[in-house]
Amino acid sequence: MMVYIAYIILVFTVIQLLVALANLCFETNLPKTDYVPDVLVSVLIPARNEEENIGTLLDDLINQEYRNIEVVVFNDQSEDRTAEIVTEYTIRDKRISLLNSGGLPEGWLGKNFACHSLSGKAHGKYMLFLDADVRIGNNLIGRAAAFAMKHELGLISIFPKQIIINPGERITVPVMNYILISLLPLVLVRKLKYSSLSAANGQFMFFDKESYRTLGAHEMVKDDKAEDISIARIYRENGIKTACLLGDNSITCRMYTSFSDAVEGFSKNVIAFFGNSFVLAVLFWFATTFGFLFIAFSLSSALLFSYIIIYLVTRIIISAASRQSIFYNLLFIVPLQVSLGMFIYTAFINKNFKKFRWKGRNID
Repeated sequence: MMVYIAYIILVFTVIQLLVALANLCFETNLPKTDYVPDVLVSVLIPARNEEENIGTLLDDLINQEYRNIEVVVFNDQSEDRTAEIVTEYTIRDKRISLLNSGGLPEGWLGKNFACHSLSGKAHGKYMLFLDADVRIGNNLIGRAAAFAMKHELGLISIFPKQIIINPGERITVPVMNYILISLLPLVLVRKLKYSSLSAANGQFMFFDKESYRTLGAHEMVKDDKAEDISIARIYRENGIKTACLLGDNSITCRMYTSFSDAVEGFSKNVIAFFGNSFVLAVLFWFATTFGFLFIAFSLSSALLFSYIIIYLVTRIIISAASRQSIFYNLLFIVPLQVSLGMFIYTAFINKNFKKFRWKGRNID
């Protein structure tokens, strides 16, 4: 039995290498283009206690080369200066407006209701939902609109390049891209419509408004903590084309600033990467953490050496595709695996034994 498990783990590791290699070599970034369509894009920003981020993002939007945009910020009962800062920007640029929350209806999660409310204020052909902590280059919106029109996409989602500064971030944040890039060949997300290829990141969701309103996207997932992946799955189940891309220097984000914040945040949606199956999540963690032990005790030294090389090369490829530090991602392999285990464990505890808290609210 040990021998069979060892061979399964070895084959799985080879598959991870091939998937990661495909994501490095094929078009997985938003391409540059000379063609820029002239359509209105509604940029919609849910914001709760974002006084440290919202001004910088609004500056990025004001400086976009693509000028045909409107910007609506939803102030989700912020307890800081978020609304005041946005109000100042509405005076500077008439394309910016502020929408204040009237309260969270029963049965909704905060961000999902914010996005749903924002969609009702959108006038554009396309709607771009952005998190307030995202930073974008000066032609990103035009490139996204051109890519959506060229490929007739109902949804584009981008995983921003993550800004990683302190040790707590280094041993947590790379886990997300390790899962994504080693399991999902992103080029097939756009070319095939299987719902099993669903992936998305709520930090950047670029929708065709017509398909969004036809499906009632955020309303369909009003109480879903991993609404981004669920929406992508709904789109694909309805035969609507989507694309999931990796970010470059034109879209960045510092998701978390501490280890505890990262554990709290990633535990909210880590299971969604595995089709909402705790069993698959645990099997992935177990195989990628302890696989070398099965191979070391069951197979030859040559196969063990091959496994180690394949495993390390896969990590290097994923780091390169993610534009992350290869040195640190190799140095912290063990802490990263411990963090993944903590994400899964915390998700299990939150789901079964206590409420999940996010930005001062309970999420049940």
